[in-house]
Amino acid sequence: MKPSMFVAYGTPTPAMPRKEMDNSGKEKEAIQLMADADKKVKSSGSFLGGMFGGGHHKVEEACEMYCRAANMFKMAKNWSGAGNAFCKAARLHMQLQNKHDCATSFIDAGNAYKKSDPNEAIKCLNAAIDIYTDMGRFTIAAKHHISIAEIYESELVDIEKAIAHYEQAADYYKGEESNSSANKCLLKVGAYCAQLEQYQKAIEIYEQVGANTMDNPLLKYSAKEYFFKAALCHFIVDELNAKIAVEKYEEMFPAFSDSRECKLLKKLLEAHEEQNSEAFTEAVKEFDSISRLDQWHTTLLLRIKKTIQGDEGDLK
Repeated sequence: MKPSMFVAYGTPTPAMPRKEMDNSGKEKEAIQLMADADKKVKSSGSFLGGMFGGGHHKVEEACEMYCRAANMFKMAKNWSGAGNAFCKAARLHMQLQNKHDCATSFIDAGNAYKKSDPNEAIKCLNAAIDIYTDMGRFTIAAKHHISIAEIYESELVDIEKAIAHYEQAADYYKGEESNSSANKCLLKVGAYCAQLEQYQKAIEIYEQVGANTMDNPLLKYSAKEYFFKAALCHFIVDELNAKIAVEKYEEMFPAFSDSRECKLLKKLLEAHEEQNSEAFTEAVKEFDSISRLDQWHTTLLLRIKKTIQGDEGDLK
């Protein structure tokens, strides 16, 4: 017998095709279940008429079937199919006046659509938010505004819309006294506003969050970072504004004076006043060697440095 025959017979059957076959079976089962659920909804007749002839019970059964189908679609990784099935379940829950279940199904639909159709995901999440705000569940609504903001950030790259949803989330969190969560959202807004050169708005946010955190024993360490960011935004707009701002932050928060961030700002202000780009770069390098500056800080520092005459526009 040839050796190759032993290799052929001895090779184990790969598990992957079997798994794919199982998933394909789940998808067929889901499609059948959807068709059965559709029939059940039709047979329930008009909703009000059906209420007295077992229609209500049929709609409830159809709801369950759509949810089961959605989970089968998920197993088969057919995310659009899952999203569609959850949406059908959500609409029936609304018909049955089950607001909480309706919102939950819209969230499930949104989570499925995130993997295939970001715009549909946003529609579903917005539908859930409308229900939660109507029920007075603002903390949950805020959480889903953040989910929408993240889709705009990473999938659709529409920063203006991401900002709007982070702001709405912050408003809802503030209303529920969840100040820490509100601050997280506002800091996202501040970072994007600075990137988009909306410096005044960014300054207001960083100053507000800095003032909110400086008296909190657990959070005050972060306050120097927020005042540092606000001062950088001031610096881009006007050197004198930045000087006045630094003095104000030192007065408001004495610990800021001893921080490395404050010392760096003073060195940068001095270098800028002297139009000395080398001293500016050296101060940044020295700071960066101990506390690594991220892309956001580097971008703003480069914008400031470019206002020095004869500067080549880098920090090397």
